[in-house]
Amino acid sequence: MKNAKVLIIGAGGREHTLADAYLKSKHVGRVIIAPGNDFIPYSLKERYPDKKIIIEKDCNLKDPDSLLDIAEFYTSDLIDVAQDDALASGLVDTLKEQGYNVFGPTKEASNIESDKIWSRLFMERHSIPSPSFGFFDNTAKAEEYVRNIYSEEPDSLLYIKASGLCGGKGAIRAENIDETYAAIDLMKTFGESGESFVIEEGLIGEEFSVFAISDGNNYKIINTAQDNKTLYDDDKGPNTGGMGAHSPALVTEDIRYKIDEELIAPVIKGMAEEGVPFKGILYLGGMLTDSGLKVIEYNARWGDPEAQAILPGLQCDYYELIQACIKGDLKNFNLKTDDKTRVCIIGAAKGYPDNPIKGCEITGLDEVMETDGVKVYGAGIKVKDGKLYTSGGRVFNIVAEGQDIVTARKKGYPLMGMVTIEGNNLHYRTDIGIKDEKRY
Repeated sequence: MKNAKVLIIGAGGREHTLADAYLKSKHVGRVIIAPGNDFIPYSLKERYPDKKIIIEKDCNLKDPDSLLDIAEFYTSDLIDVAQDDALASGLVDTLKEQGYNVFGPTKEASNIESDKIWSRLFMERHSIPSPSFGFFDNTAKAEEYVRNIYSEEPDSLLYIKASGLCGGKGAIRAENIDETYAAIDLMKTFGESGESFVIEEGLIGEEFSVFAISDGNNYKIINTAQDNKTLYDDDKGPNTGGMGAHSPALVTEDIRYKIDEELIAPVIKGMAEEGVPFKGILYLGGMLTDSGLKVIEYNARWGDPEAQAILPGLQCDYYELIQACIKGDLKNFNLKTDDKTRVCIIGAAKGYPDNPIKGCEITGLDEVMETDGVKVYGAGIKVKDGKLYTSGGRVFNIVAEGQDIVTARKKGYPLMGMVTIEGNNLHYRTDIGIKDEKRY
């Protein structure tokens, strides 16, 4: 198909990256992003002058009907549901019922991400290596559970995680019983998402992410990455949606094989066996511990910011890849990536994640966009009269490429120094990719 119309569901840097990936395709003539952000057309219109880029802000990611209206208006040829709230709301199911060509897992399949209790029990059923855990909807029983843990192991590290979606901010680290009690109490601030929660063993080791695409029966690993979730350097501070990532992670072939066999294959096989085939992007967040590989979490879509570090390295037509997946012909698709390393550094507005400062002018991004081997993807940006202003917490992503992690970091970080947010309100981590750089 030529001049295909692709509708992407989501708003951030991930969706900007997906728009870029689809627009590269010879098959795609128009991309609509709902709700998108102002920086997407601002940055891509000159790169793709013969193609149309449309932002549709009048929608609600948790309301399938509002997004169905957009799909109908544009008679979309392909709809890529990239955002977790939209997946959990059952948008894929709604669109399929109306006969649309949709990429993304169903509501039931996306429980692998959107319902942490369901996900942990699934892993248990299929003997997928995971931390020990308990799940609760009662504070008193949860506190009794942790008292028993700390009476036996006073130095236990625990994570308390809201069972529902919380924008990447629902996992609380606790190093003693008082911190654990406080984290349990904090669950109620997440509303319905925190009405039930998981208390699990804190893992110690090296984190990694792996992204695979599955048509329900077959799958292919796209690439590895390592993201940085906490706000500050050295993995300090509160969890965020992600402050940066690099790809590929330094994972040996032996470990990569074990990840495939122990942590990815059992998910695709197990969900198919349970009558809930997973069709979409599977995100594995794992850890290499002294006792072997363990699953931290699974997500049902591209990570943000990992997508920004991985997708620019694809050496195949993304539209063709997604169509092959939808048609169940993934096994015969030749998926290729380049051999470069990319570092994605996120610029956030100060006050993020709780109360980011909005309405401040951003300068310097236009100059950064002119740099060879660099891409800039937007998120919390508003464009007014040709100027850029902050409108959210994570504002922009600078993605720098190199032949290795050292050259990629060396290219990316000086560019962050070229960008300012009015009032000295730019915050970013200075250590994205540094662990692999030290090992390199």
